[in-house]
Amino acid sequence: MRQLTSVDDRKEQPFIARAITLLVAGTFFMEMLDGTVIATALPRIGRSFGASPVALNVGITAYLLALAIFIPISGWIANRFGARRVFVSAIALFTFASLLCGLSRALWSFTAARVLQGMGGAAMVPVGRLIVLRTTDKRHLVTAIGTIVWPGLIAPVLGPPLGGLIVLHLSWPWIFFINLPLGIAAIALALTLVPNSMAAPERRPLDLIGFVLSGGALALVVGGLEELSGVHRVSTAALTMLAAGIALGVLGVRHLRHHPTPLLDLSPLRFPTFAVVARGGSMLRIAIGSLPFLLPMLFQIGFGLDPLTSGTLVLFVFAGNLAMKVFTTRILRRFGFRTVMIGNGLLAALAVGACGLITRDTPHWLVALTLFLGGAFRSLQFTSLSTIQFADVPPEHMGDANTLSSMLQQLMLGLGVTVGAALLNVSAWVNGRSVGMPSPDDFRFAFFAVALIALVGLLDAIRLDAAAGGHVSGHRPREAAG
Repeated sequence: MRQLTSVDDRKEQPFIARAITLLVAGTFFMEMLDGTVIATALPRIGRSFGASPVALNVGITAYLLALAIFIPISGWIANRFGARRVFVSAIALFTFASLLCGLSRALWSFTAARVLQGMGGAAMVPVGRLIVLRTTDKRHLVTAIGTIVWPGLIAPVLGPPLGGLIVLHLSWPWIFFINLPLGIAAIALALTLVPNSMAAPERRPLDLIGFVLSGGALALVVGGLEELSGVHRVSTAALTMLAAGIALGVLGVRHLRHHPTPLLDLSPLRFPTFAVVARGGSMLRIAIGSLPFLLPMLFQIGFGLDPLTSGTLVLFVFAGNLAMKVFTTRILRRFGFRTVMIGNGLLAALAVGACGLITRDTPHWLVALTLFLGGAFRSLQFTSLSTIQFADVPPEHMGDANTLSSMLQQLMLGLGVTVGAALLNVSAWVNGRSVGMPSPDDFRFAFFAVALIALVGLLDAIRLDAAAGGHVSGHRPREAAG
């Protein structure tokens, strides 16, 4: 059997392209899980360091900040040193940082290790997805993107209960040690599967000013959002960070538009399908990002359910995600992106709003059915958005489109948690209740508001052409078919 060394070779071998997609999905799962699994372990980690759980929040913040700062430069690094080399190196850095996290015996060393993890994750997932986009024929892009998407949907749901199980039956370092065999296996598979032709470097000068402006803006915005999500009042420091981040972002966009070789080429925003996801799709990601935060809080704080019952109910969201994967490609081929994004998007928003109608007396089977259907609808919508955004992007702009998409996804999913927490606090404040201890009425307000955000995100999809992305989904409108 001949050795496959080029991108074209991989496209001729669907099995190899599928294996690369599964590999990237696995690394995405590692990254997303590490961002959420730590939450339930903070008290144990804090005791081992002699620090409070609140102080340990710096471990979560440091990870998210490193992701935000270094995602913008990941595309340039991949082009400069080769996607294959960077992908393997990023997995190695993430795995090594996981080892350092587990071996940490002080808060400062733990924080430093989390920063290294964030740096590895910032390159690992965007570059991995770029490899999938380059090695997958567009006819199979829906299936490939759908496979990559599911870790972002299920990891936030599985992370907290998994972290609790590990801490209960083992010890907190194993939260990070489980990445070691996974990382070593991923490195071996990447070296075997990813084509050598992707190692060819592209000489392109580094836009240092663009890196400082974009990285600084993202760091300030993420830091401000984290600050807001950790307090029960309006924080001057958080608002200052957000304002400074927005100001730097405006300067950064202006710089990127006029620089001859920008760190991020904003030209993919000229393509309607990519622009729709950048605008309306970001609103949906806010709604999706809020659910793993709001649902467990509703069940445990609002209704007083025990963690096991709460976790079992939330797992029905995950079940809906998986069930829809079987039908996603056929649905898109039958109805097309525009119809699915509008119709299914409406159902997804209604499913979010339906969570606001759940009461303490609602039968658990009905709660499970509501969450199952909501998980199925959001899975189909997320896959549709994640696929169509690349449908009309030419190969020469694929790297920049991938980096822009990664930044927006990271920011919007993080913003979802902050929006969910802020809505609970706003409802409590308006009704004269104590902020920080939400009631079922506060959760009802939050779910309805998040559903409205998801509905607003559908306005962009209405402007899409009926045939948009047809060469990817295989859908042919009736008039075109006739």
